[in-house]
Amino acid sequence: MDKLHEKKARLEAYLRELGGVCVAFSSGVDSTFLLKVAHDILGERSKAVTARSCSFPARELNEAKAFCESEKIEQIIVETNELSIEGFSQNPKNRCYICKRAIFSGFLKVAEEHGLPYVAEGSNIDDNGDYRPGLTAVAELGIKSPLREAQLTKAEIRELSKEMGLPTWDKPSYACLATRFPYGENITREKLLMVDKAEQRLMELGFRQVRVRIHENTARIEIDPSQFPEIIKTEIARPLAEYLHGLGFLYVSLDLNGYQTGSMNKTI
Repeated sequence: MDKLHEKKARLEAYLRELGGVCVAFSSGVDSTFLLKVAHDILGERSKAVTARSCSFPARELNEAKAFCESEKIEQIIVETNELSIEGFSQNPKNRCYICKRAIFSGFLKVAEEHGLPYVAEGSNIDDNGDYRPGLTAVAELGIKSPLREAQLTKAEIRELSKEMGLPTWDKPSYACLATRFPYGENITREKLLMVDKAEQRLMELGFRQVRVRIHENTARIEIDPSQFPEIIKTEIARPLAEYLHGLGFLYVSLDLNGYQTGSMNKTI
């Protein structure tokens, strides 16, 4: 057995030991892979739990629902409102901790109600290298991180996902819309919607890995540098800028560094 499949076997053994899990499912690459493996190993002793919130675009929720329906996996939708969580809207540097602590506490109640001993989330070993205060909340609450236990990287998860025929194997990385705000800038429902609609338009135009970072009244667009020639075409740039102005952005800019994971963490 090669190293990659040894890691998958390690993941499967770990899930068997848990005996039952609610998988925090966002329809991203990691959580889709984890949910599929958990369901293959545990069957009805694994369920998906997904938050419906203003920082989670409807397209992602719809994809999560479609996957669970196609795989015949029971999914529990939990209504959440991050803006009502004390401290979240002010967007402090530990915002992700505050949010994860509240949401995963709710997921633990769901697991208990369904007779499942654990909640599992989909962070991978690569996530250890960035500023991720949410992982502190995960550890404090006893949430399991099977992909990190198995030492799986994002690239390995994509490779295994492709092998398993999962539709998310080449899906662009995604993070909640709150990550588009600089720390200290207030997060509002209106601004979350502006970012969501702006990113949706970019995806409709064929840009795959997309972030629209919001700096007060400025949109800073991050895309893969290979697509720079496309976005600066007059027939793309002008209508796109007009659309973003219509959303409420006064200025529209293109970040010449291109897409970067966790670019807002540079201020820390």
